[in-house]
Amino acid sequence: MERVRGFEVAKGFETQGINMPVRKTKYSAGYDIEAAEDITIPSFKKGMNPSFVKTGLKAYMQEDEYLKLCNRSSNPKKKGLILANSIGVIDADYYGNPDNDGHIMFAFYNVKEEDVQIKKGEVIRTSNF
Repeated sequence: MERVRGFEVAKGFETQGINMPVRKTKYSAGYDIEAAEDITIPSFKKGMNPSFVKTGLKAYMQEDEYLKLCNRSSNPKKKGLILANSIGVIDADYYGNPDNDGHIMFAFYNVKEEDVQIKKGEVIRTSNF
């Protein structure tokens, strides 16, 4: 049976208890993706780089497809988290990338005055093929 599209655990995360993304409801627009580990995202200061939240996942798809990564709708208001690149795009040929196995990470800025904690297993984004 040919694989069409889906997710796998990225190298180095095989024993970390990574959950596969799921559509939580019948009409979910995308898959909920969880953080692979605890991370603190500092309050934004001019000139700083975004914080990268690891997922422990990689995605495979057809060569003419891509995975779109969108911020969770509650993140900006509740946590002050915005995506550094507005939306993320994972190209089909990123899967198995020799530099990082195609590991998907999300780049966030925190626009609140206080640091934000993300815990392992917390849903951070929604994605869609």
